[in-house]
Amino acid sequence: MEPLRTLLSVPGNRQKMIDKARHLPADVLILDLEDSIPRSEKAAARTMVRESIAGMALAGQQVFVRINSIAGGLALEDLEAVIAPGLDGINQPKPATAGDVIAVADIIERLERERGIEWGSIKLLPWVETAKGLLNAFDIASASPRVVGIVFGAEDFALDTGIMRTEEGDELLYPRMTVVVAARAAGVAAVDTPYNNFRDEAGLALEAALARNLGFDGKFLIHPDQIAPVNRIFRPTGEQIARARQVVAAFEAAEAQGLGSTSLDGKMIDTPIANQARRLLTMADAIARREG
Repeated sequence: MEPLRTLLSVPGNRQKMIDKARHLPADVLILDLEDSIPRSEKAAARTMVRESIAGMALAGQQVFVRINSIAGGLALEDLEAVIAPGLDGINQPKPATAGDVIAVADIIERLERERGIEWGSIKLLPWVETAKGLLNAFDIASASPRVVGIVFGAEDFALDTGIMRTEEGDELLYPRMTVVVAARAAGVAAVDTPYNNFRDEAGLALEAALARNLGFDGKFLIHPDQIAPVNRIFRPTGEQIARARQVVAAFEAAEAQGLGSTSLDGKMIDTPIANQARRLLTMADAIARREG
């Protein structure tokens, strides 16, 4: 599994920003054709994005494109324009049901076949950002083998539901946890909503730490300055890695003796705790490969 700690949105109609993003250490670059692009500029943005994909990932990033929604009527044009070699995935906004995800997956499959792209190589990362989408979050997350994760979108969710946003964010605890549980049940990653005050690094760090503690794998970003602090927060520490190795070693030694649990430094270790440690080590290895 590739890390999905930092997903940086890059406006698809701003060539200078696209060129700068090639060198940034985000795990994923999201070339945006949706909210950041006025309707009058979407056709030009498609061309700019299509011409930028092949040489985009200079720092080893994954490259996704955020298309417009199925309901908005522009998704097919977006997909026809950007499905090409070098593209890692599609970021799909506002799916209401699994059917919306399947519709995009079917178009991707046809275009892969027509354009000689390896089948299944282009992944899907849908947003959960409406009331109906939240109720169907598990179905969305498990709609296609192409889905590698789901992203929570707080701003559109608040607009759709009438929730009043606060600095503390307590009003988002339920939808955040629902997204994490749906992602885990489907066996995919969970990505937290953007933090919109990009000049407030302290606030970003607090929200990213909360997201990590709730079980998210990473965070959607809107500014390059957000990459380093979020990468750091979602990177397991050396102490955590060492402890996880001790836990796995102790549990495997117990298993070899026919035991289902053991203890380490006075704390019980059973299968769930050992598997948590293994998951941390797997992610640490993936991040180490990503960062060279």
